[in-house]
Amino acid sequence: MALSKIDVANMVTGATPVANGGTGQTTLAAAGLSKRPNATPLIINGDMAVAQRSTSSTGNTGSGYHACDRMAWSISGIGTYTVAQESLTSGPAFEAGFANAVRIDTTTADASPASADYLYMQYNFEGQDLQLFKKGTSSAEKFTLAFWVKSNKTGQANVEFKDKDNSNRHAIGSYTISSADTWEHKIVVINADTTGAFGDDNGKSMNINWWLDSGDDYTGVAEGDGAWLANDADRANNNGALQIARNTANDWAITGIQLEVGEYTSSTLPPFQHESFGDNLHRCRRYTQLHMNTDENGGPFLGLCFAYATNNWQSQLLCNPPMRIVPAVTSVNSSSAYVIFSNGGTINYNQIDLNDATVSGGVCTIVDLALDGASGGTAGHAGKTRGNSTGLGTMCLLSSEL
Repeated sequence: MALSKIDVANMVTGATPVANGGTGQTTLAAAGLSKRPNATPLIINGDMAVAQRSTSSTGNTGSGYHACDRMAWSISGIGTYTVAQESLTSGPAFEAGFANAVRIDTTTADASPASADYLYMQYNFEGQDLQLFKKGTSSAEKFTLAFWVKSNKTGQANVEFKDKDNSNRHAIGSYTISSADTWEHKIVVINADTTGAFGDDNGKSMNINWWLDSGDDYTGVAEGDGAWLANDADRANNNGALQIARNTANDWAITGIQLEVGEYTSSTLPPFQHESFGDNLHRCRRYTQLHMNTDENGGPFLGLCFAYATNNWQSQLLCNPPMRIVPAVTSVNSSSAYVIFSNGGTINYNQIDLNDATVSGGVCTIVDLALDGASGGTAGHAGKTRGNSTGLGTMCLLSSEL
Protein backbone atom coordinates (compact mmCIF):
# COMPACT_ATOMS: atom_id res chain seq x y z
CA MET A 1 0.00 0.00 0.00
CA ALA A 2 1.43 3.37 -1.03
CA LEU A 3 1.97 5.96 1.66
CA SER A 4 0.15 9.30 1.38
CA LYS A 5 2.30 12.20 0.29
CA ILE A 6 2.91 14.90 2.90
CA ASP A 7 2.57 18.46 1.61
CA VAL A 8 4.65 20.73 3.86
CA ALA A 9 3.20 23.91 2.35
CA ASN A 10 -0.31 22.79 3.24
CA MET A 11 0.79 22.01 6.77
CA VAL A 12 1.88 25.65 7.13
CA THR A 13 -1.21 27.24 5.56
CA GLY A 14 -3.80 24.97 7.15
CA ALA A 15 -5.01 23.54 3.83
CA THR A 16 -5.83 19.83 3.76
CA PRO A 17 -4.71 17.84 0.69
CA VAL A 18 -6.75 14.99 -0.68
CA ALA A 19 -5.42 11.59 0.39
CA ASN A 20 -2.62 10.03 -1.65
CA GLY A 21 -1.31 13.35 -2.93
CA GLY A 22 -4.41 14.59 -4.79
CA THR A 23 -4.55 18.24 -5.81
CA GLY A 24 -7.96 19.14 -4.36
CA GLN A 25 -7.88 21.10 -1.10
CA THR A 26 -10.29 22.14 1.62
CA THR A 27 -9.29 24.97 3.93
CA LEU A 28 -10.75 25.89 7.30
CA ALA A 29 -11.85 29.22 5.87
CA ALA A 30 -13.67 27.55 3.00
CA ALA A 31 -15.51 25.37 5.49
CA GLY A 32 -16.64 28.43 7.46
CA LEU A 33 -14.30 27.61 10.32
CA SER A 34 -11.20 29.25 11.76
CA LYS A 35 -8.45 28.42 14.20
CA ARG A 36 -9.02 29.64 17.76
CA PRO A 37 -6.52 32.19 19.05
CA ASN A 38 -6.87 30.68 22.54
CA ALA A 39 -5.37 27.33 23.53
CA THR A 40 -7.71 26.75 26.49
CA PRO A 41 -11.36 27.71 27.09
CA LEU A 42 -11.96 31.38 27.92
CA ILE A 43 -14.75 30.28 30.28
CA ILE A 44 -13.31 28.18 33.09
CA ASN A 45 -15.55 25.32 34.29
CA GLY A 46 -18.09 25.93 31.55
CA ASP A 47 -19.09 22.26 31.83
CA MET A 48 -19.88 22.70 35.56
CA ALA A 49 -17.72 19.72 36.52
CA VAL A 50 -15.98 21.40 39.48
CA ALA A 51 -17.86 22.36 42.66
CA GLN A 52 -15.29 22.78 45.45
CA ARG A 53 -17.51 24.69 47.89
CA SER A 54 -20.63 22.54 47.68
CA THR A 55 -22.64 20.46 45.26
CA SER A 56 -25.85 21.91 46.73
CA SER A 57 -26.54 25.07 48.72
CA THR A 58 -29.95 25.87 50.20
CA GLY A 59 -31.60 28.96 51.64
CA ASN A 60 -29.71 31.42 49.47
CA THR A 61 -31.00 35.00 49.71
CA GLY A 62 -27.79 36.88 48.90
CA SER A 63 -24.97 37.00 46.39
CA GLY A 64 -22.04 34.59 46.32
CA TYR A 65 -20.56 31.42 44.87
CA HIS A 66 -23.17 28.87 45.94
CA ALA A 67 -22.22 25.72 43.99
CA CYS A 68 -20.16 25.28 40.80
CA ASP A 69 -16.81 27.05 40.69
CA ARG A 70 -16.51 30.38 38.84
CA MET A 71 -20.32 30.78 38.59
CA ALA A 72 -21.37 33.62 40.90
CA TRP A 73 -24.96 34.44 41.81
CA SER A 74 -26.20 38.00 42.26
CA ILE A 75 -29.32 37.97 44.45
CA SER A 76 -30.78 41.06 46.09
CA GLY A 77 -34.14 41.22 47.86
CA ILE A 78 -35.86 38.78 45.52
CA GLY A 79 -36.68 35.41 47.07
CA THR A 80 -34.85 32.34 48.36
CA TYR A 81 -33.11 29.67 46.28
CA THR A 82 -31.39 26.33 46.16
CA VAL A 83 -28.37 26.31 43.87
CA ALA A 84 -26.91 22.93 42.97
CA GLN A 85 -24.60 21.04 40.65
CA GLU A 86 -27.03 18.85 38.73
CA SER A 87 -26.03 15.49 37.27
CA LEU A 88 -27.26 14.87 33.73
CA THR A 89 -28.07 11.37 32.50
CA SER A 90 -30.18 12.05 29.40
CA GLY A 91 -31.31 14.77 27.04
CA PRO A 92 -29.64 16.87 24.32
CA ALA A 93 -27.04 18.50 26.61
CA PHE A 94 -25.98 15.11 27.98
CA GLU A 95 -25.78 13.73 24.45
CA ALA A 96 -23.58 16.71 23.54
CA GLY A 97 -21.06 15.57 26.15
CA PHE A 98 -22.10 17.35 29.35
CA ALA A 99 -22.57 15.31 32.53
CA ASN A 100 -23.20 18.28 34.85
CA ALA A 101 -25.06 21.57 34.96
CA VAL A 102 -25.64 24.29 37.53
CA ARG A 103 -29.29 24.76 38.49
CA ILE A 104 -31.25 27.27 40.53
CA ASP A 105 -34.65 26.45 42.06
CA THR A 106 -36.94 29.00 43.69
CA THR A 107 -37.87 27.87 47.21
CA THR A 108 -39.47 31.10 48.50
CA ALA A 109 -41.09 33.16 45.77
CA ASP A 110 -41.28 36.93 45.37
CA ALA A 111 -44.37 37.50 43.24
CA SER A 112 -43.84 41.26 43.06
CA PRO A 113 -40.17 42.29 43.27
CA ALA A 114 -39.32 45.79 44.43
CA SER A 115 -37.95 48.10 41.76
CA ALA A 116 -34.28 47.62 42.74
CA ASP A 117 -34.40 43.83 43.21
CA TYR A 118 -32.43 41.53 40.91
CA LEU A 119 -31.47 37.93 40.19
CA TYR A 120 -28.79 36.82 37.74
CA MET A 121 -25.85 34.44 37.30
CA GLN A 122 -22.48 36.07 36.67
CA TYR A 123 -19.10 35.06 35.25
CA ASN A 124 -16.09 37.37 35.82
CA PHE A 125 -12.95 37.74 33.69
CA GLU A 126 -9.46 39.06 34.31
CA GLY A 127 -8.46 41.70 31.77
CA GLN A 128 -5.27 39.89 30.81
CA ASP A 129 -7.39 36.97 29.58
CA LEU A 130 -9.43 39.19 27.24
CA GLN A 131 -6.70 40.89 25.22
CA LEU A 132 -7.38 38.66 22.19
CA PHE A 133 -10.70 40.54 21.64
CA LYS A 134 -8.65 43.72 20.91
CA LYS A 135 -11.38 45.81 22.49
CA GLY A 136 -10.83 49.55 22.17
CA THR A 137 -8.87 49.23 18.90
CA SER A 138 -9.80 49.49 15.24
CA SER A 139 -9.25 45.71 15.00
CA ALA A 140 -11.76 44.85 17.75
CA GLU A 141 -13.39 41.41 17.50
CA LYS A 142 -16.96 40.29 18.08
CA PHE A 143 -17.86 38.03 21.03
CA THR A 144 -19.82 34.80 20.49
CA LEU A 145 -21.32 33.20 23.59
CA ALA A 146 -22.88 29.73 23.38
CA PHE A 147 -24.49 27.56 26.06
CA TRP A 148 -27.05 24.89 26.82
CA VAL A 149 -30.03 26.07 28.89
CA LYS A 150 -33.20 24.56 30.37
CA SER A 151 -36.09 26.03 32.37
CA ASN A 152 -39.72 25.37 33.15
CA LYS A 153 -40.31 28.92 31.82
CA THR A 154 -40.28 29.98 28.17
CA GLY A 155 -39.69 33.29 26.45
CA GLN A 156 -36.93 35.88 26.10
CA ALA A 157 -34.02 36.19 28.49
CA ASN A 158 -31.12 38.65 28.36
CA VAL A 159 -27.37 38.22 28.64
CA GLU A 160 -25.43 41.33 29.60
CA PHE A 161 -21.73 41.89 28.84
CA LYS A 162 -20.41 44.61 31.16
CA ASP A 163 -17.06 46.39 30.76
CA LYS A 164 -15.79 47.04 34.29
CA ASP A 165 -12.76 49.02 33.05
CA ASN A 166 -14.74 51.65 31.16
CA SER A 167 -17.60 53.09 33.24
CA ASN A 168 -19.65 49.86 33.11
CA ARG A 169 -20.20 50.23 29.39
CA HIS A 170 -22.38 47.28 28.39
CA ALA A 171 -23.95 45.27 25.57
CA ILE A 172 -27.14 43.24 25.82
CA GLY A 173 -27.90 40.13 23.80
CA SER A 174 -30.98 37.96 24.13
CA TYR A 175 -32.03 34.36 23.60
CA THR A 176 -35.42 32.65 23.68
CA ILE A 177 -36.36 29.45 25.48
CA SER A 178 -38.86 27.81 23.14
CA SER A 179 -39.82 24.62 24.97
CA ALA A 180 -40.25 24.17 28.73
CA ASP A 181 -38.11 21.62 30.57
CA THR A 182 -36.02 20.92 27.47
CA TRP A 183 -32.29 21.44 26.97
CA GLU A 184 -31.77 23.93 24.14
CA HIS A 185 -28.53 25.26 22.64
CA LYS A 186 -28.29 29.05 22.36
CA ILE A 187 -25.86 31.43 20.65
CA VAL A 188 -25.56 35.14 21.49
CA VAL A 189 -23.35 37.44 19.40
CA ILE A 190 -22.07 40.72 20.86
CA ASN A 191 -20.66 43.42 18.60
CA ALA A 192 -17.01 44.40 18.43
CA ASP A 193 -16.23 47.53 20.46
CA THR A 194 -13.62 50.04 19.31
CA THR A 195 -14.17 52.13 22.45
CA GLY A 196 -12.40 51.38 25.74
CA ALA A 197 -9.63 48.81 26.06
CA PHE A 198 -9.59 46.13 28.74
CA GLY A 199 -6.80 46.50 31.30
CA ASP A 200 -3.96 44.03 30.78
CA ASP A 201 -3.87 42.88 34.39
CA ASN A 202 -5.41 40.50 36.91
CA GLY A 203 -8.30 42.81 37.82
CA LYS A 204 -11.97 42.37 36.94
CA SER A 205 -12.37 43.75 33.41
CA MET A 206 -15.64 42.20 32.24
CA ASN A 207 -18.51 40.13 33.49
CA ILE A 208 -21.30 38.26 31.75
CA ASN A 209 -24.69 38.35 33.46
CA TRP A 210 -27.50 35.90 32.67
CA TRP A 211 -30.61 37.80 33.87
CA LEU A 212 -33.35 35.69 35.46
CA ASP A 213 -35.61 38.28 37.13
CA SER A 214 -35.65 41.85 38.40
CA GLY A 215 -37.68 44.84 39.47
CA ASP A 216 -38.56 47.77 37.23
CA ASP A 217 -35.17 49.50 37.67
CA TYR A 218 -33.73 47.04 35.13
CA THR A 219 -36.41 47.30 32.43
CA GLY A 220 -37.87 49.98 30.18
CA VAL A 221 -35.07 50.75 27.68
CA ALA A 222 -34.51 48.79 24.44
CA GLU A 223 -31.76 46.22 24.81
CA GLY A 224 -29.60 47.41 21.91
CA ASP A 225 -29.26 44.11 20.00
CA GLY A 226 -25.67 43.37 21.02
CA ALA A 227 -24.29 46.90 20.58
CA TRP A 228 -21.95 48.39 23.18
CA LEU A 229 -23.59 51.40 24.82
CA ALA A 230 -23.15 53.67 27.82
CA ASN A 231 -24.41 51.95 30.95
CA ASP A 232 -28.17 52.17 31.51
CA ALA A 233 -29.51 49.67 34.02
CA ASP A 234 -33.00 49.96 32.52
CA ARG A 235 -32.00 47.88 29.50
CA ALA A 236 -30.32 44.96 31.33
CA ASN A 237 -33.47 42.87 31.82
CA ASN A 238 -35.80 44.65 29.40
CA ASN A 239 -38.40 42.26 27.94
CA GLY A 240 -37.05 39.48 30.17
CA ALA A 241 -39.85 36.93 30.39
CA LEU A 242 -38.44 34.20 32.64
CA GLN A 243 -39.31 35.79 36.00
CA ILE A 244 -37.76 32.90 37.89
CA ALA A 245 -38.37 34.52 41.30
CA ARG A 246 -42.16 34.69 40.98
CA ASN A 247 -43.13 31.07 41.76
CA THR A 248 -41.66 28.12 43.67
CA ALA A 249 -42.26 25.93 40.61
CA ASN A 250 -39.60 27.85 38.69
CA ASP A 251 -36.10 26.67 37.86
CA TRP A 252 -33.29 27.43 35.40
CA ALA A 253 -30.17 25.41 34.53
CA ILE A 254 -27.15 25.97 32.30
CA THR A 255 -24.06 24.11 31.09
CA GLY A 256 -21.65 23.97 28.17
CA ILE A 257 -20.80 27.67 28.30
CA GLN A 258 -18.20 28.73 25.76
CA LEU A 259 -16.95 32.17 24.66
CA GLU A 260 -15.34 32.52 21.24
CA VAL A 261 -13.43 35.31 19.49
CA GLY A 262 -15.32 36.44 16.38
CA GLU A 263 -18.82 35.80 15.08
CA TYR A 264 -20.21 32.29 14.72
CA THR A 265 -23.51 30.65 13.90
CA SER A 266 -24.86 27.25 14.89
CA SER A 267 -23.26 25.76 11.77
CA THR A 268 -19.82 27.37 12.20
CA LEU A 269 -19.43 27.38 16.00
CA PRO A 270 -16.25 25.52 17.04
CA PRO A 271 -16.73 22.50 19.33
CA PHE A 272 -16.72 23.02 23.07
CA GLN A 273 -13.17 22.70 24.43
CA HIS A 274 -13.46 19.86 26.91
CA GLU A 275 -10.65 19.72 29.47
CA SER A 276 -9.69 16.88 31.77
CA PHE A 277 -11.17 17.22 35.26
CA GLY A 278 -7.66 17.75 36.62
CA ASP A 279 -6.88 20.60 34.24
CA ASN A 280 -10.26 22.20 34.90
CA LEU A 281 -9.81 21.96 38.68
CA HIS A 282 -6.28 23.38 38.41
CA ARG A 283 -7.58 26.48 36.62
CA CYS A 284 -10.44 26.90 39.12
CA ARG A 285 -7.94 26.81 41.98
CA ARG A 286 -6.36 30.09 40.84
CA TYR A 287 -9.51 31.62 42.38
CA THR A 288 -10.65 29.16 45.05
CA GLN A 289 -8.87 26.45 47.03
CA LEU A 290 -10.68 24.20 49.49
CA HIS A 291 -8.10 22.83 51.92
CA MET A 292 -10.22 21.27 54.65
CA ASN A 293 -13.83 20.34 55.30
CA THR A 294 -15.61 18.02 57.73
CA ASP A 295 -17.24 15.41 55.53
CA GLU A 296 -16.05 12.59 57.79
CA ASN A 297 -13.77 11.91 60.78
CA GLY A 298 -13.29 15.63 61.42
CA GLY A 299 -11.98 16.21 57.93
CA PRO A 300 -8.50 15.74 56.45
CA PHE A 301 -5.47 17.27 58.09
CA LEU A 302 -4.83 20.85 57.07
CA GLY A 303 -1.10 20.39 57.48
CA LEU A 304 1.74 20.99 59.91
CA CYS A 305 1.69 23.77 62.47
CA PHE A 306 3.97 25.16 65.17
CA ALA A 307 3.85 27.15 68.38
CA TYR A 308 5.45 30.52 67.73
CA ALA A 309 4.91 31.18 71.42
CA THR A 310 2.70 29.74 74.15
CA ASN A 311 -0.92 30.23 73.07
CA ASN A 312 0.24 31.40 69.62
CA TRP A 313 -0.07 28.62 67.05
CA GLN A 314 0.45 29.16 63.34
CA SER A 315 0.34 27.15 60.13
CA GLN A 316 1.32 27.70 56.54
CA LEU A 317 -0.26 26.67 53.26
CA LEU A 318 1.30 26.49 49.83
CA CYS A 319 -1.09 27.74 47.14
CA ASN A 320 -1.11 25.16 44.36
CA PRO A 321 -1.44 26.64 41.83
CA PRO A 322 -0.49 30.18 42.85
CA MET A 323 -3.56 32.34 43.46
CA ARG A 324 -4.62 35.52 41.70
CA ILE A 325 -4.20 37.77 44.77
CA VAL A 326 -3.79 37.31 48.52
CA PRO A 327 -6.87 35.22 49.32
CA ALA A 328 -9.57 35.75 51.90
CA VAL A 329 -9.79 32.86 54.38
CA THR A 330 -13.15 31.30 55.25
CA SER A 331 -13.38 29.02 58.27
CA VAL A 332 -15.75 27.93 61.03
CA ASN A 333 -15.82 30.07 64.18
CA SER A 334 -16.96 27.72 66.90
CA SER A 335 -15.62 26.60 70.27
CA SER A 336 -13.10 23.76 69.84
CA ALA A 337 -13.98 23.33 66.16
CA TYR A 338 -10.35 22.42 65.41
CA VAL A 339 -7.67 20.34 67.08
CA ILE A 340 -3.85 20.34 67.15
CA PHE A 341 -1.96 17.09 67.78
CA SER A 342 1.37 17.93 69.41
CA ASN A 343 3.83 16.48 71.92
CA GLY A 344 1.66 13.45 72.67
CA GLY A 345 -1.47 15.50 73.41
CA THR A 346 -4.16 17.67 71.84
CA ILE A 347 -4.97 21.39 71.89
CA ASN A 348 -8.35 22.64 70.72
CA TYR A 349 -8.96 25.98 68.99
CA ASN A 350 -11.85 27.87 67.43
CA GLN A 351 -11.01 29.46 64.08
CA ILE A 352 -8.45 29.84 61.28
CA ASP A 353 -7.53 33.36 60.17
CA LEU A 354 -5.15 34.86 57.64
CA ASN A 355 -1.98 35.88 59.46
CA ASP A 356 0.18 37.12 56.59
CA ALA A 357 0.67 36.74 52.83
CA THR A 358 2.05 38.76 49.94
CA VAL A 359 1.93 38.81 46.16
CA SER A 360 5.22 38.01 44.48
CA GLY A 361 5.72 37.78 40.74
CA GLY A 362 2.08 38.68 40.19
CA VAL A 363 0.66 35.81 42.25
CA CYS A 364 0.26 34.62 45.82
CA THR A 365 2.16 31.39 46.43
CA ILE A 366 2.00 30.93 50.21
CA VAL A 367 -0.18 32.06 53.13
CA ASP A 368 0.51 32.12 56.86
CA LEU A 369 -2.44 31.20 59.05
CA ALA A 370 -3.27 31.98 62.67
CA LEU A 371 -4.94 29.19 64.65
CA ASP A 372 -7.11 31.39 66.86
CA GLY A 373 -8.00 30.26 70.37
CA ALA A 374 -5.29 27.63 70.73
CA SER A 375 -4.37 27.66 74.41
CA GLY A 376 -1.24 25.91 75.58
CA GLY A 377 1.82 24.42 73.99
CA THR A 378 5.47 25.31 74.15
CA ALA A 379 7.25 27.72 71.85
CA GLY A 380 9.07 25.80 69.13
CA HIS A 381 6.93 22.66 69.34
CA ALA A 382 5.44 21.32 66.12
CA GLY A 383 2.11 19.63 65.47
CA LYS A 384 -0.51 18.85 62.87
CA THR A 385 -4.06 20.13 62.73
CA ARG A 386 -7.51 19.22 61.43
CA GLY A 387 -11.19 19.69 62.22
CA ASN A 388 -12.37 18.38 65.57
CA SER A 389 -15.88 17.19 64.64
CA THR A 390 -18.03 16.36 61.64
CA GLY A 391 -20.79 18.36 60.03
CA LEU A 392 -19.40 21.88 60.53
CA GLY A 393 -18.95 22.53 56.80
CA THR A 394 -16.12 24.46 55.18
CA MET A 395 -13.18 24.46 57.57
CA CYS A 396 -10.55 26.24 55.48
CA LEU A 397 -11.23 27.81 52.10
CA LEU A 398 -9.04 30.35 50.32
CA SER A 399 -10.73 32.72 47.86
CA SER A 400 -9.22 35.23 45.46
CA GLU A 401 -12.31 35.53 43.25
CA LEU A 402 -12.84 38.62 41.15
